Amino acid sequence: MIVDSMAIFVLLGTFFLFILLRFPIAYAVALSSILCLMNQGLPLSTVAQQMVKGISSFSLMAVPFFITMGYLMGSGGISEKLIDLANACVGWMRGGMAMVNIVSSYFFGGISGSAAADSASLGSIMIPMMVEQGYDDDFSTAVTITSSCEGLLVPPSHNMVIYATTAGGISIGSLFLAGYLPAAILAGSLMVGSYIISVRRKYPKGDKFHLLNLLKQIGISFWALAAVLLVVVGVVGGVFTATESAAIAVIYSLLVSVYIYRGLTWKGVWRVLDKCVETLSIVLILISTSSIFGFLLTRLNVPTLAAQAILGLTDNRIFLALLLNLILLVLGMIMDMAPIILIATPILLPIAISIGIDPVQFGIIVILNCGIGLLTPPVGSVLFIGSAVGRVSIERVVKATLPFYICMIITLMLVTFIPSVSLFLPSLFN
Repeated sequence: MIVDSMAIFVLLGTFFLFILLRFPIAYAVALSSILCLMNQGLPLSTVAQQMVKGISSFSLMAVPFFITMGYLMGSGGISEKLIDLANACVGWMRGGMAMVNIVSSYFFGGISGSAAADSASLGSIMIPMMVEQGYDDDFSTAVTITSSCEGLLVPPSHNMVIYATTAGGISIGSLFLAGYLPAAILAGSLMVGSYIISVRRKYPKGDKFHLLNLLKQIGISFWALAAVLLVVVGVVGGVFTATESAAIAVIYSLLVSVYIYRGLTWKGVWRVLDKCVETLSIVLILISTSSIFGFLLTRLNVPTLAAQAILGLTDNRIFLALLLNLILLVLGMIMDMAPIILIATPILLPIAISIGIDPVQFGIIVILNCGIGLLTPPVGSVLFIGSAVGRVSIERVVKATLPFYICMIITLMLVTFIPSVSLFLPSLFN
């Protein structure tokens, strides 16, 4: 195996230099790739070829559809109905509004698939509501941003589609099923943390539990939750491909938002689609530029070299699993989610497989690590969104989030060392 150390240094060194200089991630990836190509004497036409190849995937067509579905449902009056449903389920507990916030994120995550959308949409409603009822503003914001990470694990998640495409040969249906139980465990751990804090700070209880009210709210929210069932059952049951189910879900979401919940007008639909195009342009540019980067990583044998270096440290599987998590957590502190999935997966997945971690399980590990990274300075986008929505300083939010980091790390360790947490549901349908 020939090792071109200078080319590897140019590719990785300039990439991290551009990141430290706060270049947009897509520009950092593209510029470092171009400099590496020039160093190797390869034609720059390779850039265009690899960019087109990177987005010429039938499976990736699901990504724009899922993002559009999330925007339509998120803007169509769904948030309030899901909050009412969560309130009927858990609002009676001590610190009930914190529990409602967490459960709402579980429901809403299955629709939006985005932690940022969850924080912005639910946070704008829940944070003022919690503060008004006597909860501290920093606690309310911390609960909102940490629970929003459930949305990354609850299908349909476009990040799961990106991982499946990058990993190659991974069943999107299996990934969808694999996310449910870890998301539920994450929600449960956050609820335990919230309850302990709520008891200590004597936060209020909500109204008493009423079964009739719960059944009523389930009936009202049925049309929103059915969108998730349509996608997951369709993909897992083999009725649709992920792309086909995503396209059908967009049409369904449009009809529900406009004609059933009437949270959107046709004029409003065009505004939503305008936001979708803006988001999609960012995502697709990241995917296409990361394709060049991935091509060069493979050409320079970086995944093999990284695997040999990491495996050479120790043969202890527990230590190696912890090291993989540490690498992903550090990357999450300085990079956004999609680039981590696109760049780190080809390097770290072979190592994970070598120590007995299933590719589907590793996908959940990657996504949960990236979710924690979204809450971590200096590039935690969800942290910044929560701070802005809650009008609380970053420092106070980070301090209030510390107990919830522990809850998230516990969940991460369970996913890492107990394979059945993520593989139980997929195994039932295989």
